[in-house]
Amino acid sequence: MTAIALDGTATGLHHVTGITANVQDNVDFYVGFLGLKLVKRTGGYADAEQLHLLYGDGIGSPGSLLTFLVWEAAGRGRTGIGQVSEVALAVAPASVGDWLTKALAAHVPIEGPFREFGEPVLRLKDPDGLIVKLVGIDMPTPAPLAGAPTRLRGVTVLTDKAVETAEFVTRFGYRYGERQGLTQRMMSETDVVDVRDVSGFVPSVPGAGVPDHMAFRAQDADAVRSMRLSLRSHGPTEVHDRKYFLSLYVRDPAGILMEFATDGPGMTVDEAQGELGQTLFLPPQDAARAEDLRAMLPQFALPGEERFPARDLPFIHRFNRPEHPDGTTLVLLHGSGGHEADLMPIARRMAPHATLLGVRSRATEDGSNRWFRRIDATTVDQADLRGEAEAFAAFVEAAISAYGLDRQRLVFLGYSNGANLLAAVIQLRPGVVRHAILMRGMQMMEPPEAADLAGTRVLLLDGRDDRFVRSGSSPADGLRARGANVDARTLSANHALSGADVTEAAEWLRQNLSDGETVGMPDPKAT
Repeated sequence: MTAIALDGTATGLHHVTGITANVQDNVDFYVGFLGLKLVKRTGGYADAEQLHLLYGDGIGSPGSLLTFLVWEAAGRGRTGIGQVSEVALAVAPASVGDWLTKALAAHVPIEGPFREFGEPVLRLKDPDGLIVKLVGIDMPTPAPLAGAPTRLRGVTVLTDKAVETAEFVTRFGYRYGERQGLTQRMMSETDVVDVRDVSGFVPSVPGAGVPDHMAFRAQDADAVRSMRLSLRSHGPTEVHDRKYFLSLYVRDPAGILMEFATDGPGMTVDEAQGELGQTLFLPPQDAARAEDLRAMLPQFALPGEERFPARDLPFIHRFNRPEHPDGTTLVLLHGSGGHEADLMPIARRMAPHATLLGVRSRATEDGSNRWFRRIDATTVDQADLRGEAEAFAAFVEAAISAYGLDRQRLVFLGYSNGANLLAAVIQLRPGVVRHAILMRGMQMMEPPEAADLAGTRVLLLDGRDDRFVRSGSSPADGLRARGANVDARTLSANHALSGADVTEAAEWLRQNLSDGETVGMPDPKAT
């Protein structure tokens, strides 16, 4: 059945967008367990450094789509007023018992079966804690997948302005249906929006397991324009071209983010039906940094593909594996305020065929990531610096064992605050770090430990115009005094990284890794 309003336009849900903190677990649940198809993988159109995955039926039909923004290693959000709290998918009524058995066998959290508004319902939780209801109801879709839900049955929204929210939803082709307790059901020709009055409850907080928004179907761009005109007296709206659909965004009286998205052009605008979801696409406005984005966005494996299971280690970390790895691994330590993917673009340019291992620091200062605490703007907490350096050294040993990394082909790349920690690790734990590139680093550990650093090779890259690195604070002398082979180079640069860092680091890598370990590293002097 097609959802059609009185004026002949398509109605009903177009998609629901959630947030996940673990891309691999998300793929395993929605593709591996539920059996949906990954129909698109893109860099986010609002933020290209954010991976966006779209699941649906065999062609990604409007009304079948569940999409997720990937906030890797993010905190759990809070379900509350002003947001979708549950997503419902339609399954064949006769299959409800099979889904119960399947969920129990897969250890998926599940409750039920219940009956809600006369329909059999199983209530599951995805890996981020989002409630996904499987509703036993026949709802055909243009491209059904064997053994998978067919399409969106509906959503539940939490509001402290239930009357206003329900009335606002009628703009998108919904009418009033049955009411049960505090829940008013709104109905299109195919799906439902359950408006739940939770006055006095807590407001929602964005994060993993909490949906970002829901989208309703618009027949075409004219319908979007008409809707925007009708909302002039309501409040602000935004219209954006998302390539696969044109979207209008608006918040209802309770602050719930709602989207009005066109059915076309659709998922097959840039991929054939049989190839949907296989290629990573990036927003056209970010074409100039496409390779950098490919290095930063989290990777994952679909069911049946080779995968590299993540290990639970003391530091949040992420791998980026090239298509043809050469066996070298670059371990990346970001600067203040950064995260584990920050250095991946520049590291990929330094070593195109190296595996990248980005690590996130554990300390914070005013909400920004740091590798160790400070007592004040100029005084380091020495105990914390030493403690985090020891913890990082332990992480390295655990990662080598857990991931089978080749210690001889391990190179550490630290920038600013990350370089400062790396200098401390080298001095505290000789032998853990044998090859290191310290960019804009300082000697922060006082006094330096007496250690034998013979066999340790270090490249220091400083900026001639760097206002943030104090004169005389370089770790070069202390490292040399303890036997390290130190190559200190001063670049025509400030504290920010530049192309000169790439050139110098790539040359150093070629010169300092032993024979057979430099395959694929660019010759910076080649023309």
